[in-house]
Amino acid sequence: MNKAVKKQDYTLLIIVLFLVGFGLVTLYSTSAWNGQVKFDDAAYYFKKQLFATILGVAAMYMISCMDYHIFIKLAIPGYIVSLALSGAVLLVGDSYNGSKRWLSLGPLSFQPAEFAKLAVILFLAYMISSQKKKHKNFFVMCMVMVLVLPIVALVGTNNLSTAIIILGIAVIMVFISNPRYLPFIWVGGGGIGFIGIFLSMESYRLERLAIWKNPEAYEKGYQTIQGLYAIGSGGLFGKGLGESIQKLGFVPEAQNDMIFSIICEELGLAGAAILIIVFMVLIWRFMVVATHAQDLFGALVAAGVMGHIAIQVMLNVAVVTNTIPNTGITLPFISYGGTSVLFLLAEMGLVLSVSRWQKS
Repeated sequence: MNKAVKKQDYTLLIIVLFLVGFGLVTLYSTSAWNGQVKFDDAAYYFKKQLFATILGVAAMYMISCMDYHIFIKLAIPGYIVSLALSGAVLLVGDSYNGSKRWLSLGPLSFQPAEFAKLAVILFLAYMISSQKKKHKNFFVMCMVMVLVLPIVALVGTNNLSTAIIILGIAVIMVFISNPRYLPFIWVGGGGIGFIGIFLSMESYRLERLAIWKNPEAYEKGYQTIQGLYAIGSGGLFGKGLGESIQKLGFVPEAQNDMIFSIICEELGLAGAAILIIVFMVLIWRFMVVATHAQDLFGALVAAGVMGHIAIQVMLNVAVVTNTIPNTGITLPFISYGGTSVLFLLAEMGLVLSVSRWQKS
């Protein structure tokens, strides 16, 4: 294969570094009160996130310097490891706020579901690209998607939101690789049916639907209501960085899923709109990298990461604004979560690696 080395996509790199820096500043502003009250350290969450971010940036740099074709050999083993780790969560996982999603190794803990997203992207990129011309066969692509269902089921047992993201990534990657559009209407219908059945299997999921429709009628709707208060009180230009009132215990665990509401309160509609525009530019750069990738594997890797970021940003903003029921989805690069930022930056390294090679 004739390869031509090119410079990495520096626009993409600058956007990623901006989001990482903005995320750290916003996280400190949002989490300082919680850190002081719970751990007597205003920088508690910031320091942990900074450590994970440094590891993530190092991983991004190393991966971006590699030839992304190296990861073809790791696609299947990585997927198998993700299945094993997700299964281990069910057996020996740790619970936090009622959710069993973590594995601990001494003082360190991580969420295997975050690794599963990256593993699925590499696995599907390899499986689809290895089918050669068969990837245009819709039935073959359905069989490829079936291979992802085990990880969706394992993750979805205790983390429905991440399972939806993984399934969405799979659908996007298969959709992009297949020239036919009509069959995906049936896939979409089937996916909605699958999610409906999954929701009905647990009473607390149905309760979330009821809370979404009328949050004021339920005690568990408190977080949603306070988040909406934060958004509304920010106005057009916000109260100023660090000046949020709702982060002072009114929005529970504001540094996690609801951090976008604090951004709206402190930076206003203008600040929130600029952040969304930055994410849109990031997604556009993924599209550019995918379009100019030298081969199908590289294009699908970039497209998979694009799907991951796009789905997660849209769902998080929709949850915070109560457009959809609360599903516990973090805002990429911004919300607190060491495992999340580490693997997100690893994904950015992959896309930067793909951008180093273009069609000859």
